[in-house]
Amino acid sequence: MRLSIERRQALTDLWLVGPATLALFLFIFLPVAIVAVLSFTDYQFGAASFNWSGLDNYIKLFSSSIGRRAVTNTLIYVAIVIPFSVGFGLLVAAGLHQMSNWAPRLSNVLKTVYFLPVAATLVAMSVAWQMVLHPSLGIVNQTLFSIGLPTPNWLSDRGLVLYTLSMIGIWQSVGYNMVLFLAGLAAIPSELYDAAEVDGAGSGWSRFWTVTWPMLGPTTLFVMVVTATNAFRVFETVATMTKGGPAFASDTLVYALYREGFVYFKAGYASAITMVFFAFLLALALIQFRFVEKRVHYR
Repeated sequence: MRLSIERRQALTDLWLVGPATLALFLFIFLPVAIVAVLSFTDYQFGAASFNWSGLDNYIKLFSSSIGRRAVTNTLIYVAIVIPFSVGFGLLVAAGLHQMSNWAPRLSNVLKTVYFLPVAATLVAMSVAWQMVLHPSLGIVNQTLFSIGLPTPNWLSDRGLVLYTLSMIGIWQSVGYNMVLFLAGLAAIPSELYDAAEVDGAGSGWSRFWTVTWPMLGPTTLFVMVVTATNAFRVFETVATMTKGGPAFASDTLVYALYREGFVYFKAGYASAITMVFFAFLLALALIQFRFVEKRVHYR
């Protein structure tokens, strides 16, 4: 029996979409559902059984000082890294884009230099930063000492360690944001700048606000979403350099998830941390799309 055109089209669509849909369900939706269920239990890895605990894991996360510290540290880290890494990435990209007109070789060299932190292994870079920030042997404190300035313990001071990690996070993400902004700048038609100059926007600052910034709207939205995702899941620098210390001053949600789940084997509590992390990330993405996308001009 011959199939109708509609049925053959439906079977073709199912054949093309089916494998990807199945993989999406097995490797994303199903694990998320399992983690969501485990977050309401007291299950521990290796245990033969578990009990339902309701919202106890979530209450513990937000009522304990360690849990609140992990949440607060993550939000502070994100609040610092997102604006500075996006701003510096745009600033560097704009400067190198202009430099490519009169010094293309130097511009290419600087692009490589700025992109090196992205290409390098972050764990190796964290070890290098530990040496650079060493309280007595590091080049930073030796330089500060030589000019008569205080030499703080960058990774041992409870009031300073989180901001030190934020600085490293900005350093690590500027190069990636720079590449994305360079692609956006290269796609802006030169005719728009000519038209803006005819309309009276002759200075560089006026050209930026009337042409460059509006046309970079889609790129900026993408950069902000990617930067927010990377900032929320900060783990390598914390695990390598501080292990959440001193006294949980640099503890973050992802590192707390790792510690509770894979060191203490508290799968239920770690699942609750995972769901809170997912909720924060989803809320931030929705806020960005809700408010930032209104100012985006797609061409």
